[in-house]
Amino acid sequence: MKNKNGGVEVSKLLKKYFGVSKPVIVMVHFPPLPGSPLYDGKSSEDPVEWVRHDLLVLQEEGVDAVMFGNEADRPYKIQADVASPTSMAYAIGRLRSEIKVPFGVDVLWDPHSTLALAKATGATFVREIFTGIYSSDMGIWNTSPGEVFRYKRLLEVDDLLLLYNINAEFAAPLAMRPIEIVAKSVVVSSLAQAICVSGPITGEETNLEDLKKVKEAVGEEIAILANTGVNAKNVEKTLKVADGIVVGTSLKKEGITWNQIDRERTKRFMEVVNKARN
Repeated sequence: MKNKNGGVEVSKLLKKYFGVSKPVIVMVHFPPLPGSPLYDGKSSEDPVEWVRHDLLVLQEEGVDAVMFGNEADRPYKIQADVASPTSMAYAIGRLRSEIKVPFGVDVLWDPHSTLALAKATGATFVREIFTGIYSSDMGIWNTSPGEVFRYKRLLEVDDLLLLYNINAEFAAPLAMRPIEIVAKSVVVSSLAQAICVSGPITGEETNLEDLKKVKEAVGEEIAILANTGVNAKNVEKTLKVADGIVVGTSLKKEGITWNQIDRERTKRFMEVVNKARN
């Protein structure tokens, strides 16, 4: 199957953006930000220090890339409050000189805000729900990949890698097509280069059979990543199927999504990953 990759192999695509052919992308979750009901009203410097801790631990333990996200801004919105991406941009800007690995951004659940944040901070990749219509905890959730790609062109971030999450957490698609058909479709209709396959909610394991079906459907030119629920116990078998992984919850203190990164969990996880990749 051909798309805008123009025949570029997955390994070359991933090495271009992440430096390795089976990247481990780890979430750096912000605490609740201004505009979020859970925001505690502290100084604007507090999110910077929270994020700095996680960033430095992850880099020291050898992860391949990080992705900054506002997962703690619950209850979630389809269109982000302007305060969230603004606060994220401030913090990432403050830390820019300390970021030593490729980084991406994800503003839940807003592709336009995500692209704008990527432009402002110099991110090299983003993850979002770019396609489909869903019944979700946030209400009816519609998307417009055509508008997103036109905005991407307007911002002049043509080389930005988009990770397409094709089975949204906290939601179910209204058109109940098999996931492998959805994957094949978004490659053709929406120019997907990299596809994320998720579990039902944050932190829950990605179905390996879904990963296999998607990988078989789209061929060798499209990267397939396991997007949720990867941990030290399942990462080896996951990497046998997936071209890369996005991980967050399992590396947090006590395995709780809203906590900060745990160094020992990260160290053990990367030991398993490196053994599996060798």
